[in-house]
Amino acid sequence: MSPDLPQPPVAENAHRSIDLTKIGEGRYKATNARGGVLPIGSGGDPDFTPVELLLAAIAGCSAIDVDLITGKRAGAISLDVVAEGDKVRDEGGNHLTDLQVTFRVRFPHGEEGDRAREALPRAVAQSRDRLCTVGRTVQLGAPIEYHER
Repeated sequence: MSPDLPQPPVAENAHRSIDLTKIGEGRYKATNARGGVLPIGSGGDPDFTPVELLLAAIAGCSAIDVDLITGKRAGAISLDVVAEGDKVRDEGGNHLTDLQVTFRVRFPHGEEGDRAREALPRAVAQSRDRLCTVGRTVQLGAPIEYHER
């Protein structure tokens, strides 16, 4: 972290968890601690695949950051984000390369909209470089321990 940036506060309950249950052939249900449910598929149905969920998580995390920052100046008329990458199989195994996140944001005309437009590049950079937990985890990498019980 850059020394000129303040340390962000850490949530009191920093632990995050979901439960995943098989609900059919190649289909699963993820449930969060608040009771939210999300179907996940293997690609043979309309459900999001795990790779699509990763892209959605990156886009969603940054969209929330950017919307909160620019929204202090003016609410967006529209905010669309495209997250994309190429799935490859190489000596590193299956993974994504060339990850890109593209924002298309429109703000209202006028002084407040001008301030929001001016803040947009910095908000995107802050999300990329410091705020978005999902994107930062992908960029920095984190070991994953696998267990069986």
